[in-house]
Amino acid sequence: MMKRILAFGLLLLLSFPAFAEEPVKGFRDTDLPLPRFVSLKSDRVYVRAGPAMRYPIKWIYRRGGAPVEIVQEFEAWRKIRDVEGEEGWVHQTLLSGARAALVRGDELVLMKDKPDEKARLVARLEPDVVARIEKCDKDWCKLDSAGFRGWVQRKSIWGIYENEVLN
Repeated sequence: MMKRILAFGLLLLLSFPAFAEEPVKGFRDTDLPLPRFVSLKSDRVYVRAGPAMRYPIKWIYRRGGAPVEIVQEFEAWRKIRDVEGEEGWVHQTLLSGARAALVRGDELVLMKDKPDEKARLVARLEPDVVARIEKCDKDWCKLDSAGFRGWVQRKSIWGIYENEVLN
């Protein structure tokens, strides 16, 4: 009896081409790079323990526009990592390709009108402020936050990779 069950299970498994051809196909559903930064599209994003509605909610983000990093894909679900290193699954419709940054550290970050230490001060950004990234060069990023636009040193933000340049 056990051999019949195993044989039936194997036949059932092989009858689904996705399983027979490539068992991990569902874990890479786009040609976009992994990992990659995106932002939260909504002020209420449920982060789940797994890639489906049946998985329990681990926590809820209540900060639209915040940057997160996609580290894995499964069908319409994306496993994300936040600035604190916490990971969980969210539906792709709750994410945006718009790039955002989060001000790091415990001190104010100076926003300048040009990418230069000696440039005119535009604003002082508090830690954990979220801003839209307009572009980044090797050392500076141009941000837009609460109506203020200017340049900050990229070492003071989270949401862009070390050698990444955005135009």
